[in-house]
Amino acid sequence: MKLQGSVRRLTIFVGETDRWRHKPLYTEIVHRAHRAGLAGATVLRGIEGYGASSRVHTTRILDLAEDLPVVIVIVDTAEKIAGFLPQLDELIAEGLVVMDDVEVVRYVGRGTAEGTAEGTAPPGE
Repeated sequence: MKLQGSVRRLTIFVGETDRWRHKPLYTEIVHRAHRAGLAGATVLRGIEGYGASSRVHTTRILDLAEDLPVVIVIVDTAEKIAGFLPQLDELIAEGLVVMDDVEVVRYVGRGTAEGTAEGTAPPGE
């Protein structure tokens, strides 16, 4: 897949303990994004944060470490991101979803002609 130039970044903020049919919500979002053919998705676990409830969640205090913030970042064309939004309406009961326009500078996977120097294997192979 080639992704270059102006694209859209979809950022989803949820809690680590949020579930969709007994599995982590972030897992369901990533798998649906993959099935939808979106260019990529990454889940980042926060070490501290708060949201609409104003309750601070942190790894520093054992009592509050139970529902740490999780951020899912998905990048693709504006059209593909727009097509994916209805799935988020179904999945997210609490959280924050934001979009912004970004510029792709480089998007290269392992084993692609652009990702491998001539005569060498990609790292890890």
